[in-house]
Amino acid sequence: MNTTFADHVIEFNKNLSYRGNLPDGFEVLNPYLDNPETLTVMQKFYHKYYNDSIQRKFIIGINPSRHGAGVTGVPFTDTKRLESICGIKMETARTHEVSSVFIYDMIEEYGGADLFYEDVYINSPFPLAIVRKTKNGWLNANYYDDKELFEAVKSFMIESLKKHISLNLDTSEVFILGKKNADFISKLNIEAKLFDTMTVLEHPRYIQQYKSKEKQLYIDKYIMALKKQNP
Repeated sequence: MNTTFADHVIEFNKNLSYRGNLPDGFEVLNPYLDNPETLTVMQKFYHKYYNDSIQRKFIIGINPSRHGAGVTGVPFTDTKRLESICGIKMETARTHEVSSVFIYDMIEEYGGADLFYEDVYINSPFPLAIVRKTKNGWLNANYYDDKELFEAVKSFMIESLKKHISLNLDTSEVFILGKKNADFISKLNIEAKLFDTMTVLEHPRYIQQYKSKEKQLYIDKYIMALKKQNP
């Protein structure tokens, strides 16, 4: 029996582990080890939307947040939208994630989850959640927040991106979320020659927090960028 896109993603996620060093004050969280239900809902999601061998466009985020993919195992998908839009209920967690709101509003205008996920695959160069110790406890961190952190995880990120690409992703154009993220991905791209063209889109969190009045403009921008090869 042929293995599908879904099978490959699930296999990738099941085998995820970061064994490298980290600077003091940073930790990596693996949602698949922390909550057994995360593994179950992640598999349901990919079997539902990726049970084929179609080539897809690649959207690259930063790294999962504790309230989005850090819980559901699905990028930019909190438990609310996993249930209300994807029809997959998570019993052990309830999360609301700002970026997820924008992504699913955009997906609705794209034509719905079935159509969107048939065309597009989303993941992160560092596919596990990173947290940083502060006076007030642990907070989400981005892989580029600290120069030492980036240097520590760089080779793992290149390896992860290569594994994503091998799923059958179109490398002629990649879509990067966030300008700062794009600066760092372009460094990796120069080193590893992964993508021909990089198209930068504003990060959903930035749009929701600072540009919510112009949200429709950004939704249109995403859709135009993603659909321009399919007139």
